[in-house]
Amino acid sequence: MDIGKSFTYMFDDEDWVSKLAIGGLLALVSIIPLVNLFTGFVLIGYALRTMKNVAERKDRPLPNWDDWGGDWIRGLMVSLGALIYSIPIWVLMGFAWIVKAIAGYSEGDASVIVGICMTGASCLSSLWGLAEAIVLPAAIVKYAMTGDFSSFFRFNEIFRFIGENFSNYIVAILLAFAAEIIAGFGTILCVIGVFFTYFWAVLVSSHLFGQVQAEATPPTETSGGSYGELSEESLSS
Repeated sequence: MDIGKSFTYMFDDEDWVSKLAIGGLLALVSIIPLVNLFTGFVLIGYALRTMKNVAERKDRPLPNWDDWGGDWIRGLMVSLGALIYSIPIWVLMGFAWIVKAIAGYSEGDASVIVGICMTGASCLSSLWGLAEAIVLPAAIVKYAMTGDFSSFFRFNEIFRFIGENFSNYIVAILLAFAAEIIAGFGTILCVIGVFFTYFWAVLVSSHLFGQVQAEATPPTETSGGSYGELSEESLSS
């Protein structure tokens, strides 16, 4: 697994300036309500195509901006899948709100019961959020490779993928999070720069998880070489 390449591969593309500029502009206009229902999904779809190209070991994985409609559909499916994964959190929040509302209309002091319920709901929500953060990326990888929405719910395949590639997978999650933190420094570039660094972080994440999938799939005669196993040298790079 070539960690350093995930942070720099986009600059190896001969058209990297225009491709990153378009992505950054889409991220910028995504702050506009309703408009982001188009641009945000397109960005996600583009990231999925990038991930698939990396998994297929293409030398220049950045795709052209030539499938806006397809990218929008793919982004919509990912967002819908993530929303379904988050349903338990919304249920717990609704339960806590109902308990609090009932306590407000009840006679006597119900603050202890309310506090216990609120704390319990908060803890369960946090645990589910953590589980979602670990499982959802694998589901997205599976969807990126198949284009089948049911991939989000093939949990046997998802858990097997995570288990068989555990070290690479966890490193990919942590480094994707680190890239998001680094992207925050884009505010130094007159604030607008953060949208371009955000898109860069998205591409870093796509490459990391694409590599995990590539390592899980034996190379074919038509594919490129392996990215290599996760090693101490790559971790220190």
